[in-house]
Amino acid sequence: MRAVVPECAGGPEVLRVQERPIPEPQPGQVLIRVQAAGINRHDINQRTRGHGPAGSTDILGLEVAGEVVAIGAGVDAALQGRKVAALTDGGGYADNALAEAALLLDWPEGLSAIEAAALPEALFTLQLNLVELGRLGTGDWLLIHGGTSGIGMAGIRFAALRGARTLVTAGTDAKCARATEHGAHSAINYRNADFVAAVKDITGGHGTDMILDTVGGQYAARNIEALAPDGRLVHLSPAPPEFCVPLGALMAKRARVSGALLRALPLSRKTALAEAIRADVWPHVSTTLRPVIDRVFPLEDAAEAHRHMDSGTHMGKIVLSTG
Repeated sequence: MRAVVPECAGGPEVLRVQERPIPEPQPGQVLIRVQAAGINRHDINQRTRGHGPAGSTDILGLEVAGEVVAIGAGVDAALQGRKVAALTDGGGYADNALAEAALLLDWPEGLSAIEAAALPEALFTLQLNLVELGRLGTGDWLLIHGGTSGIGMAGIRFAALRGARTLVTAGTDAKCARATEHGAHSAINYRNADFVAAVKDITGGHGTDMILDTVGGQYAARNIEALAPDGRLVHLSPAPPEFCVPLGALMAKRARVSGALLRALPLSRKTALAEAIRADVWPHVSTTLRPVIDRVFPLEDAAEAHRHMDSGTHMGKIVLSTG
């Protein structure tokens, strides 16, 4: 089968399409014939490092859509031939990929393979960080940095499903307009406006109840300023070494800081997230949570797809197609 791997640490140019043996599902796993695979920031980080977590496959890709073509021991035989979307532990940028049967999601009726592949990683991430860690609720204000990224666009609709109001930051007026068209209450162009002042103004001085930060600590002090009392700050990217939380301001706000690496979670935690998504979120993916697709690239053009993500110009999800 074809598979995309980084030959070494570096930019998009290090990605190569190689011939690899088709993997065999182990107990509890299925083999999926991949039709589409989503691209995520984690893939960019793995390419930059040149490797994934210890013991993981070097093939990139954390989410796919396709058909189950083989099952491992202990897996329900009814899954054979099922069309699914799935979270994977790497391996998605390939013609075939392994996934834990416990993490499969039925391919939603009315969605294309491209759309189905754009859902799992974002929804697992949002369920973990907004619901389990952040306790986002009705009437809350949520600020998302990077509002037109794949996770940002999904987060706008996900938050609305929970009755929250979303503010976003973005780097151009066009991106801000796209975010509000998608359902954000307000969008702030961080290049020509102070997002802290804007948040205070929009919320009538209250501040934002939660911040979903995808920029890794760049806004540490300003995020605390923007938070409402008892606010929650959730990080999706590791902070640089110089990251410093202003503890006095944090204590004054009674704020909580959290974050989690989805890939590193034990299978039991991911399984619980999958169950919650199936019950509360998945019924809405064909309507409210339908993903926004920015561009689709063929598998062999994965390097070009990474260049597009690196450019920061995308609005929505970038997806690879194996067809």
